[in-house]
Amino acid sequence: MASSLPKSETPLYNHTLPDLEHWLRDLGCERDSEELHLWHAKYPTWSAEIRLEIEELSILYQNPQDQSSTLRRNFKYSLSRQDVENAIFAGP
Repeated sequence: MASSLPKSETPLYNHTLPDLEHWLRDLGCERDSEELHLWHAKYPTWSAEIRLEIEELSILYQNPQDQSSTLRRNFKYSLSRQDVENAIFAGP
């Protein structure tokens, strides 16, 4: 039986690791097969590596046409899931 996620306004630190993994899967992200804390998101105009770090989520955006063009953003787990989702998936 799949667990239901906490309300979207709940801070990420109140989510279990399986909840966070479920959330990322639901958003179309794929888990890296070697680095289990690393997730990949791919869109036509950008891609991102999402890292579940100890104290924050770390996002590294890349432009598929220019791999040297990157942007890093970090989001504390004290932010709500909805705020982080809105920020991450708005793109770079």
